[in-house]
This record gives sequence, structure tokens and C-alpha cells, in this order.
Amino acid sequence: MKKSILGLAVVSAIPMFSSMQVLAADDAAESIEKIQVTGSRIKRTDMETSSPVTLIGADDIKAMGASSIDGVLQKMTAASGAMTNPAVNNGSGGNARVDLRGLGAQRTLVLVNGRRMINSGTGAASTVDLNTIPVSMIKQVEVLKDGASAVYGTDAVAGVVNIILKDDFEGLDMNLNGAITGEGDADETSFDITMGSSFDRGNVVIGLQYTDRGDASQADRDFSDCPIEEDYENGSFYCGGSSYTPFGHVWAENASLQGQADGEWHDFTSAGDAYNYSATSYLYTPMRRLNLTGIGHFDLTDDTRLVSEFTYSKRWSTQQMAPQPVWFDFTYDAATMGDSLLSHGVADGEEISYGRRMTDVGPRGYEQVVDTVRAVVGLDGAFDNGWGWDTSVVFGRNDSVDRATNLLNMGSIQDAIEAGDFNPLNQSDWSGSNLAQYNYTENNSGGSQLLVISAGLNGEVMELPAGYVGFATGIERREEKAWYVPDSLTSQGLANDPRVEPTGGRFDVNEAYVEFAVPLLADAPFAQMVDLSAAVRAFDYSTFGSDETWKLGLTWRVNDELMLRAVRSTAFRAPTVSELYQGKSPSFEQVSFPGAQDQAEVTVGGNDQLTPELADTVTAGFVYAPEWFDGFSMTVDYYEIEIENSISSVNNQYIVENCLDASTGAYKNQDTALCQSSAINFNQSTGRISFNNQLQNIGNESTKGYDVNFKYAFEAAGLNWRTGLDVTILDEYIVDSGTSTIDYTGLVTSGIGSYAKVKSNFTLNASGDNWDAQYQARMIDGLDSYSCLADDSECLVPSVGTVVYHDISGSYIMNDTVSFSAGVNNLFDKQAPYYSGNNDSNTDPYTYDVLGRRFFAGMNIKF
Repeated sequence: MKKSILGLAVVSAIPMFSSMQVLAADDAAESIEKIQVTGSRIKRTDMETSSPVTLIGADDIKAMGASSIDGVLQKMTAASGAMTNPAVNNGSGGNARVDLRGLGAQRTLVLVNGRRMINSGTGAASTVDLNTIPVSMIKQVEVLKDGASAVYGTDAVAGVVNIILKDDFEGLDMNLNGAITGEGDADETSFDITMGSSFDRGNVVIGLQYTDRGDASQADRDFSDCPIEEDYENGSFYCGGSSYTPFGHVWAENASLQGQADGEWHDFTSAGDAYNYSATSYLYTPMRRLNLTGIGHFDLTDDTRLVSEFTYSKRWSTQQMAPQPVWFDFTYDAATMGDSLLSHGVADGEEISYGRRMTDVGPRGYEQVVDTVRAVVGLDGAFDNGWGWDTSVVFGRNDSVDRATNLLNMGSIQDAIEAGDFNPLNQSDWSGSNLAQYNYTENNSGGSQLLVISAGLNGEVMELPAGYVGFATGIERREEKAWYVPDSLTSQGLANDPRVEPTGGRFDVNEAYVEFAVPLLADAPFAQMVDLSAAVRAFDYSTFGSDETWKLGLTWRVNDELMLRAVRSTAFRAPTVSELYQGKSPSFEQVSFPGAQDQAEVTVGGNDQLTPELADTVTAGFVYAPEWFDGFSMTVDYYEIEIENSISSVNNQYIVENCLDASTGAYKNQDTALCQSSAINFNQSTGRISFNNQLQNIGNESTKGYDVNFKYAFEAAGLNWRTGLDVTILDEYIVDSGTSTIDYTGLVTSGIGSYAKVKSNFTLNASGDNWDAQYQARMIDGLDSYSCLADDSECLVPSVGTVVYHDISGSYIMNDTVSFSAGVNNLFDKQAPYYSGNNDSNTDPYTYDVLGRRFFAGMNIKF
């Protein structure tokens, strides 16, 4: 059959995990009278738009053995940066996020069936937790890799992920899936059932999915079983860790001493005394999740339909970290505390700092219970003139309770020290039985709420020589609020960590939009069809006032083989409730500085003086499907995004390097705005660095690059074959904070993920009458460590080589009722790479696979 360009604006951008349904896009387009593609609210008779859209189908998800959609989206070549996932133990809160272009998850808009999803997760969330999306109910995912604020409003700066759920489903579909690693851990079991039925005037679909995911420990992998430290002088590595150790660590003016079980002390050495905090930390975090879904529509009249959606998710997630590190200062009194320090040069009456790793009470446990509900009720229909209309109400609510166990009330312990009832230098006073009275569990609660009321109109307004002018217009009102209530001890600063403030706030916005699709030329020489698209959105926020954003796009179909496309738009992102009103709280972040601890105490929080981000976006490219090469197609797209007034925090390592002198540890550049706002403090006795790094409108960010896709489908040896190559080339990603300019291109960091210059996904699929097999290869280009940019002579591993993961999968249809699937991810058990200045587990869990080889299998039953 002759290959039509119909639909290639969407289809040919499909990544390596595309599956059979993709090749049926031409037929699907012919059978649907009018469809709406992500990136436009105008219904049209084909799938062509001026913006690149990637399709991911249910079969694609199945081929990857994914029980959560984040496991698929995060492997896209267009995704990078810091995407939380099960491998992120420290600070993830059990959430899962997608980050298009590495611009931050908050700049990727997530929709469900074309409508906003509630910000969800732990606390006062600013982004969508992808755990709330039921994978078993996904029909397909459309990923728009272009700015779309004029169409969808705030947050659509880097792109849009539109998750389309199953509707009009009839029958019963059940799946039982399981997975386990080659090491026998991180086991996962998932069960789902989908039921649907049609009746005279409508259809109802109900879905249930339950997932139980096990854990893996850092101690059970060779690359992560202890924190790797570097001996620069000898060019060697050793097992290091934290200077907060069991039996205590004393810092005095002329001494750094390690405690012993017998009450004696010796000089502390990092190589011999540092505490291995990896031994009790998770490498992969456990979770249980329940998803319930209901979707229905009912024809009230021949021209009016009632639509409804309901999703509910409940998540129980856990992280585990090393026992709590505690620290405090006190005056050494040899008469009441013993003379054990005198022989080591500590004077009676001297002020000393004391740190201890609380192995006496066990590892810290972090638990979250998160409930998220979203309901949609709407009406849609058509007028006699063919115009369509719709109106809907979207309500979403997210509630979370998070707990931290095995913590100590250090305020009470310090009171006891001052009263002479607790001797910190006496090991028996730190015994588990004595500490029971100071042990507590931290309980925090938080949540967010969303209400959207909208109405829209779409149709054709007039006929031009080249065709009809399509339009869409509408109004929306959105109200959002969020809150976070910390534990009473934590909010009073009575725990060992600094005080955590509560979060609370709200805003509302009224918006109106209009969009046009104007046919300029049709059936002309070298212009089979030329369409102009335009959109404008005006908005009025209660928090900062009014503004507008716009979009212009051009689609030029030269002939059946070649189509050119381009889009220029402006985008905006309003600060979220959390960004505006989040209370100050401590965060312990990785830094590298001579004589300092490897974690700095960083104060983070919101800023009610924030203003919206503004962005200019450009995409331009072509789709080529030559008649002389049947089955082949390709797309090439250039993208450029420039963000002004960007909301962010400054890179932690940059603050340390610019405000502290590496040779002396003294303060420098204290007259600059950066160092003044950070209020950096370096205690050279304890090696503890602390500073402020709250959110602010810090400057500009810009990124640009290319997306390239090749597809080829053919028949050979009696089989159907499909190949695909998806490549993203990052030309630059520059962050200008106003005081510095950093190009993250080709860098891996210690906290915000990586920005590879080249990422590619390749797939080869073969299918017969009742089976399907697939090979996939994912490549991440080599990266340099950001921590080593200033002076790589002090880094033994300043860069990471190219990493390639190989996956295989297949399915077999036994009969009309039963089918099986299985596969292996990371077939050759590629180990996560080490680099100097790593993030966690001696690597970057945002970027690399930490589990190793993983087996999965499943059975499907349908009636």
C-alpha cells in the first residue's frame, strides 16, 4: 500500500518503544471523522499539526514491563534532568515525575483526557505524581514536545503529556504481571482488571489496579555497598562515609576525636572511622498502590452527551536511610563528664561540638500514605450548524500523611545535658533503653486541591479557497490551594534539624482563549496544503495580575512525501502555591569543599515575591516519507526554549565555590547579592557548611537542540518487521543566574540529574501471526561531572563514558482469550557508573539504572 503522509506529523515522531497500533494510524485517521490532537483544541480530519507529537500506546508500555507510566516516559530521549523514580531514596517522598527537556518537572504539563490533573504527591505538591495514573487504563499517551501555554495555560513550557484513558471499552480484560531482578530483590507484582459495557445510549468502563513493589538495598550491589572516597594524592579509592559516627565524634579547637565502645577516644581518620551510611539505605524503594477508575458517557439527546471520569489512587510508600545523625555544642566539664578528653588536648571548660550516628536506635524510616481523587463531570454536544460545544467541572484533591521514625528529640537531650542528667561522653547514656524516652515519630500532613470550571466552542467559521477556517474558543476558571503542616516538634525546632515552617496558600485565575486553523493554499504547485494556526490566551491571576500568551504555527505539505512545519510561541508559568508560600525547612545536599563535610545544611523554601516565568519557544522541522522507499519515514525537528525570570534556586555547589575560598576556607565575595542572600556559614572546626537557597526569580534559562526520528516497516521471511531510531541532540542548556552562567550540556550533577549531548533509543520488532518479539537499545552519551569543572585534577573520575542498555521482550497469543508476555531489561546487567561528585549510591539514580538485570512476565485474559 502506498505510504501516505497522513498522520506522519504525529506518528513518525514515535520513540523506540512504539508498537503495532502506530502503523495503523493511517487507517485510524480514515475511520475517524474528526479528532483532536494534543497541542490544539480544534478538531480536524487528520492527525497533522505544526507541533511534534509522540505517541506511546498500551502495547509499548506492556513491552517494557512497566507498572507505572513514569518508567516509560523517563526513558524518552527528550526527558532528562532530575526525574524522581523508585531509585531515588533520599528525598523522593515516593513520588514519580517526568521532566521534558530537563527544564524541571514543574514545566511539563500533565493532562488526563485533555484536562488538568491535580498536583499530587507528598506535602504541598507542585507537580503531578505519575503514580496516580492507572497504567492498566491507558489507551495511549500523547507527548507534545513544544510550548503550549496559549492552548492549555500555565506549566506547558517544555511540553505536554496527555494521558488518554480507555473509553468505549467492552468486555473484560485481566492482567497478572510480575518482575524481579537478577539479584532476587526489587520484586514486583501487579494485578489489574478492566470491565466495560455499552448500552443503547452510552458506555461505562471500570478499572482496578493493585501494585506491590519490593525494595533493594545499597548494601546488595558492589557499586553502592559503601560511599566511595577518593585519595587524590595516591590516586586510589577507599570506603568512606560520614563523620557522624557511632560512639560519637568530638570536634575541639585542637582535636578531632572518634569515640570507642569502651569510652576511650582516638584521632579520627576518614579512611578508618567514617560511618558507612549505605549499609542501611535503600537502593530501590518499596511501594504499594491501589488505583480505581470509572469512565462513562450517556447520550441525553441526539445532540447532547453527559461525560464523567473518576480516578482514585492510594499509595503506601517507604524509604529507609541510615540512622539519624545528631549534633550539638556543649561546654566540656571534666568533673561531671569525665577526664577522657583531657589527654587528647581538650581543655576543661572548652566549647566543643559533638556529632553521633544514632545506630543505638536504628535506621530512619520514611513512610507516606497518599490519597488522590479526581472527578470530572461535563456535557458536550453539537449545534445544528455543526459547531461543537463542551462544558465541564474538574475537581481534584490530594491528601498525604508522611512519617519519619527513629528520630530523637534533641531539644530534650540538650536540656538533660544542661541539667546534668545526661552525659554525652558516657556511652551507656546513649544506650537504646535510656534513649527510649527521647525517641519519637515525626508526623506531617499536607495536600492540594484543584477546581476547574470551563466551557468551550469549536467548529468552522468560514470557507476560503483552500478550505474551511477552523476555530476553538473557551473560558476557564481555576482555583488551587495547597498546605503542609509539619510535626509539632519539628515546627518548633525541638528536633535535631532546624525548624520547619508550615505551608499554606491559594490563588485563582480566570482565562479565555481563542484558536484558529486557517488554510492558506491547497492543491497548488509545491503546496499540496499550507495551513496557518494561531492561538491567544489571556489570563488574570489573583496573585500577580493579568497578561497574555500567543502561538503561531505553519504546516506546509509540499506533496505526498514531504511536509514542513514550524511554530513560534510564548509561554508562561505561574508560581505554584508551594513556590509562593512554602515554609523554610532544612535540606541536606551534596557539596564538595576542602575540609568540609560532604553534605551541607541548605535552607530551602518558597518566596511570596515570586513573579511568573516567561518563555519564547521555537520548533521547526520536516516530515519525509519517500514513495521510492516504501515503509520508511523520518522527522527532524529543531527546538529552542528561552525562559526569562526563571524560578529556581542557585546550584548549591556554585554557592559554595563562589562564597568560600577553597585554599583557606575564608569567606569571599561577601559584597555580591549571591553571597549576601545565601548567608553562608562554614564552621571549620566541625566542617559543617550551611547557607540559604530559597526560590527566587534568578535570571534566564535557555535550551536548544534537535529531535531526529527514523522509522522503517517491511516484510521479510514471512514476518512483519518494524525498526525505529529516536535521537535527541542537546546543543545547549544554559542557566544564567544573574551572577554566573553555566552550560549544563554534557554534564552530570550531584543533585539535578544529567544533560547528555546525545540520547538515542533504537528498536527492532518482529511479529508473526500469534507472537511478537522486540529488541531495544537505549544510549546515554558520555558525561562530565559538574563537580570537577573548577579543577578536575582533584577528581579521579571526572567523567562517565557512554552507557548503553539492552532490553528484550516478547508476547505470545495462545488463543482469543489468553496471551503471555515476558522480557528482560538491562539484558547484560550494566552496572551504574561511578563519577567524582556523584549524587547517591555512588552514581546518579536520576539518570542510570541501579537495579541491573530485571526479568518480567505477565499473563493476559480477556473476554
